[in-house]
Amino acid sequence: MTEREIKADIVEVGRRLYARGLIGGNEGNISVRDGRVLYVTPAAVCKGFLVPECIVRTDLEGRALDGQRASTEVLMHTAVYRRRPDVGAIVHAHPPTATGFAVAGIPLDQPLTAEAVVTLGVVPIIPYGTPSTPELAENVGRAICETQTILLANHGALSVGVDLYQAWERMETLEQVARVALTARLLGREGHLGEADVERLVALRARSGYPPPVCEPDAPASAAPGPAITLTREALVRLVAEAVERFRT
Repeated sequence: MTEREIKADIVEVGRRLYARGLIGGNEGNISVRDGRVLYVTPAAVCKGFLVPECIVRTDLEGRALDGQRASTEVLMHTAVYRRRPDVGAIVHAHPPTATGFAVAGIPLDQPLTAEAVVTLGVVPIIPYGTPSTPELAENVGRAICETQTILLANHGALSVGVDLYQAWERMETLEQVARVALTARLLGREGHLGEADVERLVALRARSGYPPPVCEPDAPASAAPGPAITLTREALVRLVAEAVERFRT
């Protein structure tokens, strides 16, 4: 895709998120990875009123390449891209019903609808981290290898995809399944799909364009090699012994 097309897609998805009520005010952020460059929504701008000229180019560590100010939550995005080479785009939003589950501490981890099983899988809640901080980025980075969509405690949600429209689809599906879950609870019965049905749906994921996550070992964005550390045999034995003792106690 060209730079112009990427920026146009980000503008379109921002408008969809805003129109569907999945964000309000200046909430949320969107990014797309294109090789060694990220295209990121700007800080302090309503995503429903973006224009292509607003979109910021950064490197893979979130540093702006053209003097503009990227979203303050770009660290959360770079943490995902470091762990997930299969991810081409990220959507962070505050869908009201799904965020309500995040505030209540209730994960959306039950197989309620066939569509959610295929496109989302299990949606966990990660611990609260102050927005725009390394703490939140680390929490997201630790969880993203096991899921495609995450609830952020007392904050919102994040979804990933091979491309931007898949990430957006997952965010919209998340809010839909949250509404279904809430309605079922209000009606007094949350029925779940059977184990055999879930297994059949899971088997359909890859064929339907929703393969499992591909994850890299956790590592800093740009880790320079440190000095070599040499342990004597005696020191190694002592360290192992201390670790065993701590485990016993």
